[in-house]
Amino acid sequence: MRFVHHCALRWSDMDAYGHVNNTRFLTLYEEARVAFIYVLAKERGGPSLVDDGTVIARHEIDYLRPVVYRTHASEAPPPPPHVRVELWIENVRGAQFTVVYELFDGDRLASRARTVCVLFDLAGQRPRRMTEWERDFLSRYEVAA
Repeated sequence: MRFVHHCALRWSDMDAYGHVNNTRFLTLYEEARVAFIYVLAKERGGPSLVDDGTVIARHEIDYLRPVVYRTHASEAPPPPPHVRVELWIENVRGAQFTVVYELFDGDRLASRARTVCVLFDLAGQRPRRMTEWERDFLSRYEVAA
């Protein structure tokens, strides 16, 4: 199953060419991941996956096409431009998991990415084992690699 998150674009996301800057893609992916591991986990009755710590071990991003920051001229305020991020989980292991994303501009796939997340014991400054609740939550969104 995929988790879907709509991310509003900001004027500051744009580069000199009128495209969403490549570094902002990472921020958009982060926004979707945070909605998943912080908000959705709590809504499903558990702790967020970061209550005890989660750190990022790796990011990969493939840029497939530019995303243009679009504005509309009208008297009524238009909705802010946005993109849709769909994410799912792969490689759930003892202390880590991989988040896989696709970013859509309208119906057009603009980018793919992956983030390796490591569950982390902040007090001990070392990786920690995944709880049963965390494993069950992530497995609902897991797709085999």
